[in-house]
Amino acid sequence: MMQQKKAGFLIILVLVLAAVVGFVDKDHTKSLQKFPYRQMGFTKEQAAAYLLNRFTFGSTPGQVDAVAKEGIEHWFYQQLAGKESDTSVNNLLQELHIDAPDLSLEDMVNTYPINGEVVALARKMGIIEKGDTSISKQAYREKLKAFMQQQGFKPIAELERQLIVQKIVRAAYSNNQLQEVLTDFWFNHFNVSLTKPVCTPYVLAFERDAIRPHVLDHFDALLLATAQHPAMLTYLDNAGSVSNNNPIEAKRLERLAQTLNNDNNTFKKRASEGLNENYAREVMELHTMGVDGGYTQQDVTTLAKILTGWSVYPLFKNGPAYQLIEKTTPQQLEKRGFVIQNGFLFRPNKHDEGPKTFLGKYFPANGGYQEGITALEMLAHQPATAKFISAELAKHFVSDTPSTALIQQMTQAFLKTNGSIKSMLITMVNSPEFWNPNNQHAKIKSPFALAISTIRATNAQVNMPYQIFNWCNKMGQKFYYYQAPTGFPDRADYWINTGSLLSRMNFGLAFASQKIPGININLPALNNNHEPESVDAALKIYSAILLPARDNTQNIQRISALIHDEDLNQKVVQAANQHNNYASIQEMDAKVSTHMVQPIQTSSPPPSLSQIVGVIIGSPEFQKK
Repeated sequence: MMQQKKAGFLIILVLVLAAVVGFVDKDHTKSLQKFPYRQMGFTKEQAAAYLLNRFTFGSTPGQVDAVAKEGIEHWFYQQLAGKESDTSVNNLLQELHIDAPDLSLEDMVNTYPINGEVVALARKMGIIEKGDTSISKQAYREKLKAFMQQQGFKPIAELERQLIVQKIVRAAYSNNQLQEVLTDFWFNHFNVSLTKPVCTPYVLAFERDAIRPHVLDHFDALLLATAQHPAMLTYLDNAGSVSNNNPIEAKRLERLAQTLNNDNNTFKKRASEGLNENYAREVMELHTMGVDGGYTQQDVTTLAKILTGWSVYPLFKNGPAYQLIEKTTPQQLEKRGFVIQNGFLFRPNKHDEGPKTFLGKYFPANGGYQEGITALEMLAHQPATAKFISAELAKHFVSDTPSTALIQQMTQAFLKTNGSIKSMLITMVNSPEFWNPNNQHAKIKSPFALAISTIRATNAQVNMPYQIFNWCNKMGQKFYYYQAPTGFPDRADYWINTGSLLSRMNFGLAFASQKIPGININLPALNNNHEPESVDAALKIYSAILLPARDNTQNIQRISALIHDEDLNQKVVQAANQHNNYASIQEMDAKVSTHMVQPIQTSSPPPSLSQIVGVIIGSPEFQKK
């Protein structure tokens, strides 16, 4: 009986505890630390607008009030979880026939082979002859096209298009906006480019598999995922970085020399060739420690040796390398020291097996694959890396010149949490500097951010997303095609010095007037289907809709004369010409304002609502985050 009572008491206790835990979990936001926005002079609505400007690609109509009502802390931590439903995004991608992201990396490579592989296979099968001048270029292309269709291949350009379209759709419509913003940020940090053909088949999978899953992870997981992905291995040439400084390769060369009855000097020469330092240098300078991280050129060379043999598994099934390696079972390869995982291949016979010293740590001989993992982990946890990554995040989310104090706070968060990206963001958003009013509009939108924020601000329906890419290219950002490993510069003067204000204004006007194919918007619906009574009323109403929780008085003054002027297009061009070589955002405001505010032409016809909205989108205020 006593045992039954105890059992009953335990059951009740468990139920009570479960109820308490459930209550605490359900109402956990009450215990969240409040962001210090009130101390810095923000109202709740202004704080919500600022948070949305920084951690999304722009607010949607009504979202500022909704986030202010639910609590900005609650919204931020939900975004950190990244588990909001994105059914509408998935449905739209399906409607647009974007199916490449669903393919495995191997299927992607074999569905969208690069041109060189197609040509090589066509020659092997006797479809075309090398150096055949008997047929025209057009006939040559037609032969290759027919061959591709016969083999079930699709053009690599189609894979590039799907990569671009899915990025636009996700950025514009995903409910997990912080994840999309960070995917864009980290891709730019670990940049790879479609300008390198051998890299092209891997870029979509790079973003999907190496970047997106780790944007809120610990930094070492993100670093390793990028280091081992075929896109990075080919882009920065590590796939071909080899060494013959190991017994296996030495014996092979010796046997080959004896077979050919050749002088062994040829093979000794080959043994000293093949090391490529590109990735080793960039992973230290751009991905981890920074250019002033305290490493030496000898460290770069040593890291390159540590990473020799880190290559790409041959995935193209019709290629000779694939057919050669497939003759050996995975078990046999593993026994011989090969490592194979999702397109990554470690070749032990091409790894430098000599002893090494990297960043002061001694690596004994015969370290193999594991010494590469150890070296990358060392880089991921360096104090210099913590500082460099903290500075990059602060520059992106706070201002182009964040304070040393903020960077130090974020650096400490990095070091205390083993490189937790979430912890760094939490530290940043709880800092008074983040909420400093001087930083409120300190960042300029990139062309991509401008285009996506326009879609979101107007509730636009985009049925032809590639048109947005074309406009981003016109405005100076051909994303996925930036050739340098640095990625696009993340500072205002890069975007406001490109002479792109005219293109930005033209984008706003074309977008609002629905002159961009595949863009549908309902401007009256943004104002509850009410037509403004006057041009000035429309300017005021739609400024509040597109730029919520801001004091739009000065911006309205800047552009009110412009929208009344019958020479609107000419004024846009003149204003754009004042855009060159601005030292700061404030100087851009002053010069554009001076030029735009002209005496109103009372005889001019009233502008349309689309012109008013277009000019607001192209105005200096909308360019700011």
